[in-house]
Amino acid sequence: MQINPIRLTLSILFLLATLIPAGAQINTQYKAITSYYGKPDTVFALKDIDIKIPQDVESFNPVWHFSPVAQDTTGTCWAYSGISFFESEIERLHGKKIKLSEMYIAYWDFVAKAEEYVRTQGKSLFTSGSENESVLLMMKNHGIVRFADYTGLLPGQERHNHHQLMVQIRAYLAYVKENDCWDNEIVISQVKLILNKNMGTPPDIISVDGQSKTPQQFFADDVQLPLDDYVDVMSFIYAPFFAKAEFKVDDNWWHSKEYYNVPLDLWYQGIRRAIKNGFSISIGGDVSEVGKVRENDIAFVPDFDIPAKYINQDAREFRFDNNTTGDDHGIHIIGYQRIKGHDWFLIKDSGSSARKGRFEGYYFFRDDFVKLKMLTYLVHKDAIPEIMAHFK
Repeated sequence: MQINPIRLTLSILFLLATLIPAGAQINTQYKAITSYYGKPDTVFALKDIDIKIPQDVESFNPVWHFSPVAQDTTGTCWAYSGISFFESEIERLHGKKIKLSEMYIAYWDFVAKAEEYVRTQGKSLFTSGSENESVLLMMKNHGIVRFADYTGLLPGQERHNHHQLMVQIRAYLAYVKENDCWDNEIVISQVKLILNKNMGTPPDIISVDGQSKTPQQFFADDVQLPLDDYVDVMSFIYAPFFAKAEFKVDDNWWHSKEYYNVPLDLWYQGIRRAIKNGFSISIGGDVSEVGKVRENDIAFVPDFDIPAKYINQDAREFRFDNNTTGDDHGIHIIGYQRIKGHDWFLIKDSGSSARKGRFEGYYFFRDDFVKLKMLTYLVHKDAIPEIMAHFK
């Protein structure tokens, strides 16, 4: 989701004028950055931070996880956060450490989106974004392979760059729509050719301990994840509480209505309980915020945005409705610590900003940031009994 930089600037200036007491000093710096698509964007970043920030990763007692990896120039954060989550789940459930392929999931998600584009005759969006639930769905439909079996990189490549991939597929789909060519078999075969050219062809057979297996067999025999035991949780007043509903964002391109909708306090309680009891959480929301400071690896909500005591269901919904909160990034919560009266969460992050601070690939999110700016999360149902009790 693209946020209008002028509107964002005016909104922040208005908040500064109305919420900051006379004489108060807020040290900020205004900088230009380049977004994924090369368009200029603007952000504020705090220069001096007068809060107690976490000082190390180990004190968060993180769940087992592979070291952070970068998504490079792609929009597939959802695949990285979802795969990281399921890797931790494999270790938690079975004690196995299996590095899975993010790009195998991304490949089949691209194919599924192209199929939806044909089915709706061009009414659905084709973007690189998706939701954590797609990782689960692609594993159900296509199995999974290890990273070593499929990297999504061509020979000689060291980093992912999906810019040309997206340009080529979008140009082809535009041609399909313009010429009313809605033959699914033909369209998907051409989309796969583009994917294979840019990402390589995913394997039909892999070798596991000397045995040949399909990705579906590898999932059933070796990965053994109980996919039906994982649930998506959200908190929105646009839908009834304690019922399943649709997460209304573009990246939920298949319009899933399988999100468990609960009040904010219960939603947040589920996150806190899960991580304190050894479960991790794949979570997504808005990270394009003034309180996300990459130099310090932290994300919090400054008082000049909204004081923490005023963060409630309405404040959260208001920002979602006016598009100042969007669904722009997926991450993996892997640890927790209480510091100076605040919950802090250790985040494993594939994004580029996570490589600019003290701890490469990690962030620390404070409780106020999670409550206000995070939108949905995927977790094992056993981690959230208080929520699941409402859905029997």
